Amino acid sequence: MSTSEAVNTEKVYRQGLSEQSRVRLKNIAIPVGAALTLLLIWQFGVRIFEVPTYIAPAPSDIVSVFKTDFPLLMLNFWPTFMESLAGFFIGNLTAVLIAVAFVHSRLVERAFFPIAVFINTIPILAIAPILVLIFGPGMTAKVVIAALICFFPTLVNMVRGLQSVSRQALELARILSASKSEVFWKIRLPSSLPFLFSALKIAATTCVIGAIVGEWIGANVGLGALIIESTFNFRAPLLYATVFMSSGLSVLLFTGVSIAEKLIIRW
Repeated sequence: MSTSEAVNTEKVYRQGLSEQSRVRLKNIAIPVGAALTLLLIWQFGVRIFEVPTYIAPAPSDIVSVFKTDFPLLMLNFWPTFMESLAGFFIGNLTAVLIAVAFVHSRLVERAFFPIAVFINTIPILAIAPILVLIFGPGMTAKVVIAALICFFPTLVNMVRGLQSVSRQALELARILSASKSEVFWKIRLPSSLPFLFSALKIAATTCVIGAIVGEWIGANVGLGALIIESTFNFRAPLLYATVFMSSGLSVLLFTGVSIAEKLIIRW
């Protein structure tokens, strides 16, 4: 390759990198700009129309709560975080194991899949008090509720992913005398990963909802308990700050799953 060709190749490479940087910056700037615009409308709208603080506090009031009551928020953040994380792992791991059993045994699927569907049809607000009565007001009931709310979407997506293998690939595996374990690890599991991570992204947000619902039923600490307390005490700025903290926890878990997806699924 001549010197001029090498220079041109380097220029094209640099232009490609700069174009990618501009696209990434644009993808970040647009949602951030939209969020800031909504916050400004909220801030000035509340002031202009003189909306009472106990109905809709201004964003500046919520920020002041984060400054003054941050230890209180963090004290209630960690129990909800641990309950959500434990429920996320237990619910999704159980769903994956049952999905593997369903794929390898039609009899098991026909017997237990309708039961899973029936459990999913029960509203979480209806089953939460029952679980609190069974497991008590401690952490266990909240973890079970968070696990239940994660379980069914992951089960359905994992079964669909494991069954999405092409017939040609399975036929080739039979011709090559591959065992069931080799078919699972080398064919079925890789093909199911996109389906699995789609379900995990949903579970990353719903597990927080499950933990908070459990705390509504019976808890002294946690973001759910703080929401109830601030509501009954008409502390609207603290209520909104707690809601934003809950949303931030969901975003944190969702981001963790997205990073794991990029690291694991490279194709």
